[in-house]
Amino acid sequence: MLSISDLAGRAAPLSLVLIAALTVAACTPTTGDRMGFASARDEAGAVNLERRAYAVEVAKQMRAKRQRVWCVPFARNASGIDIRGNAKTWWSQAKGLYARGHQPKVGAVMAFSATRRNPLGHIAVVSGVDSPRQIRVDHANWERNKVSLDMVVVDVSEKNDWSAVRVMSNPGALGRVYPITGFISKG
Repeated sequence: MLSISDLAGRAAPLSLVLIAALTVAACTPTTGDRMGFASARDEAGAVNLERRAYAVEVAKQMRAKRQRVWCVPFARNASGIDIRGNAKTWWSQAKGLYARGHQPKVGAVMAFSATRRNPLGHIAVVSGVDSPRQIRVDHANWERNKVSLDMVVVDVSEKNDWSAVRVMSNPGALGRVYPITGFISKG
């Protein structure tokens, strides 16, 4: 028979997970046909659920105050990579501070290159690696002022090097091609 103290000890971690799940659900992801918690892992190779929940909660609070939700603070909060400034500067700022590469891994920040249509660039946090040419990302402001979780991204580069991607902004439909600078990670 379990005592009340046994139940309390087991309930605390469970309630934390429940709160995180409810927080993410309340933020109303804009794409993806599932929330993707099954893909979340720990430091050994996946999304940190506490960081993800915190990033979503901060974005939710900003929206409630009618403040703009940007990709940079969301990615910083979700990944723990402490870089500031426009997304287009993250790759160069990461040099010597963080690992940079051209292969996705869960928890890494994917840096979209600046373009005429997107002069400030964009960043997203890799939330899952589905195959050598398909990943999922968590990011903010892909759709204005919203958080998108587990959005599908497909490598369409000719050399299979993740230098060009298409993002599934609408379920079942990949958008235009976006150039990618690379992936930034803690190591």
